[in-house]
Amino acid sequence: MPAFIGLIRTMRPKQWTKNGIIYAGLVFDGQLLVPDSFLRVTVSFILLCLVSSTIYIVNDLVDIESDRQHPRKRKRPLPSGQLPVPLAIAASVIIPIVAVGMALLYSPAFALVLVMYLVLHLAYSFRLKHIVILDVLSITAGFILRVAAGVVVIQVAQFSPWLYGCAGMLALFLAIGKRRQELLELADQAGSIRVIFKHYNLALLDDMLRIAMIITMMSYLLYTIEAPSALLEGTNLALLTTPFVLYGMFRYLYLIHVKGEGSAPDEVLLKDRPLQVTLLLWGLTFVIILYLPTLT
Repeated sequence: MPAFIGLIRTMRPKQWTKNGIIYAGLVFDGQLLVPDSFLRVTVSFILLCLVSSTIYIVNDLVDIESDRQHPRKRKRPLPSGQLPVPLAIAASVIIPIVAVGMALLYSPAFALVLVMYLVLHLAYSFRLKHIVILDVLSITAGFILRVAAGVVVIQVAQFSPWLYGCAGMLALFLAIGKRRQELLELADQAGSIRVIFKHYNLALLDDMLRIAMIITMMSYLLYTIEAPSALLEGTNLALLTTPFVLYGMFRYLYLIHVKGEGSAPDEVLLKDRPLQVTLLLWGLTFVIILYLPTLT
């Protein structure tokens, strides 16, 4: 039983919130209220969570020795010994085979995206995370594939490619912020615990963070202007949601620069009430803009 609990912990259920972006194509194409489309994306979400959990298991297997030296990560099930290594290896093989096999039953295209996602993140675990700049760009590519996973399982009619840009650049912004906070947290031990930190410094990460934020906002503005589903009778009402996005990004910068948080962006989101309220208001506003005309 402790080993099973350790396996679940290693699969990082809290991280599954990241996979919620798979619903982006469904929501922003105006199909949220279509039962068949919603069911297909929800099943795909579950399978994507299983595959992404496999990556976390592999990551912890690869990093088990360095994690034992990390002040926080040494408490994880694998480095602490709660999860036996053979069980972790077995799970990392069986889970993706089952997930991809189930995906093939209803969407070969989605199965291909899952395989691409798995290959990308395995490459990240074994090589890309040790290459400066490519490490954060790999994370960006993973989020773009998450969006694609939700698009290929339904028949989109008003989808804008700018949504890929928004998702990818926001992921890059958060990934750079996470790198910055980890570098500060680990201080002089950073390079010995994670090799990649030998190639980063605070000045570089701050510059990258500023550039990523600017491009993220530009991508979002272009999406609100260009997306067919966001245009109502020739108006750009989706532009009304930009203050929420701007505040959310500024709030995150405040948390990392002033409060010293942000080494785990998902945890920040789960506990920071202003960010939660901002995300809720942004989502409600966009959903009202997209769906209210169809309900009246």
